[in-house]
Amino acid sequence: MKLLFIVMDGLGDRPIKELDDKTPLEYAHTPNMDKFASMGMNGLLHVISPGVTPGSDTAHLALFGVDPYKYYTGRGPFEAAGIGLEVKPGDIAFRTNFATINSEDIITDRRAGRIKKGTKELAKLLEKMEIDGVKILLKAGTEHRAALILRGDGLSDKISENDPHVEGKGPLEFKPLDDSPEAQKTARILTSFVMKAKTLLSNAELNISRESQGLPPANYLLIRGAGKAPKVPNFEEEYGLESACVAGGGLYKGIGRMLGMKIIEDQRLTGGTTTDLSAKFDVALETLEKFDFVFTHVKGTDNFSHDGNPVEKMKFIEKIDEELYRFLPENFKNDLVVMITGDHSTPCSFKDHSADPVPVVIYSPDCRVDKVEKFGESYATDGNLGHLLGKHLMGIVLNELRLVHKFGA
Repeated sequence: MKLLFIVMDGLGDRPIKELDDKTPLEYAHTPNMDKFASMGMNGLLHVISPGVTPGSDTAHLALFGVDPYKYYTGRGPFEAAGIGLEVKPGDIAFRTNFATINSEDIITDRRAGRIKKGTKELAKLLEKMEIDGVKILLKAGTEHRAALILRGDGLSDKISENDPHVEGKGPLEFKPLDDSPEAQKTARILTSFVMKAKTLLSNAELNISRESQGLPPANYLLIRGAGKAPKVPNFEEEYGLESACVAGGGLYKGIGRMLGMKIIEDQRLTGGTTTDLSAKFDVALETLEKFDFVFTHVKGTDNFSHDGNPVEKMKFIEKIDEELYRFLPENFKNDLVVMITGDHSTPCSFKDHSADPVPVVIYSPDCRVDKVEKFGESYATDGNLGHLLGKHLMGIVLNELRLVHKFGA
């Protein structure tokens, strides 16, 4: 028996007046999700715990049964692993943006105009840099994103960021967050590195060309999300499932990679709101032929939420639903367990994550079917899964796979 785990990022929402006081999910036409809901078990998922607003990183750890309170050290290591950097014990890793800074040291664009090409070329200018015996590894990801690793002795992740998170302000100073010499050393190294990087990036041919075209240059690095390399449980060893990750975003691939999942590298998997959903679910279907457990992540729902656009979020949910026909029991040739949920709620009225629970449905060929007929936040309250935590999901779904996850003798 196979297991498909679909996570729609930022799926949960709140009732919206222009959608007849329904959420985007409830207002959307979703016959395939509704069919899974009517054949399966439904509930409301408090991904971390009630009243706690999850980040995308902590949420996914919890969904895979990993306690973020015990294992989470910061987002940087997952981002670095996601774009292919090897994160070793002792490394301090960071999320990084290529950004635009003007002659008065004001950040004018935190994403350098969402630069599409050239960041790999820019990252090479900063390769093999070493400061005070500490090696600096920078690798470009998609668009403006990159990841940074400091590798050496006497480093700390107790360090502030230089990202002001808004345009029109200067970058913040790196500051130690405790009195340790390691934190002070790390702050000095980051400060020195960013200054050297600024000079090299400002003089890069690509950025000179962008400025001549009226485009924002990628001439500065915004660094945040410090974290030590965590030692997390191996997913396959923990659950006995040969597992794979189908995702476009570096964070989600990084979490999968650090948990020991096989990362499916396929150019059809990128795009955010422009993702070719048909191609993504084709990849998921192909991957199910080779693996027991396939985690499939879809990002666009969260992007429309952060933009405060409930209508487009609703339409995107409908597009996802159209592709789920492949996994209905009448179309999938083998027994398949399907689990569908979100990693957190991102209400369009907030334009940010919230602590609201998200709906979850688990379908298996012989599960205990409840009376829920539609997939949605308010409908899920009547499901037989009730209210549950993210860390409970894997135990429940293992039961549907007829695998034993015993506690005690």
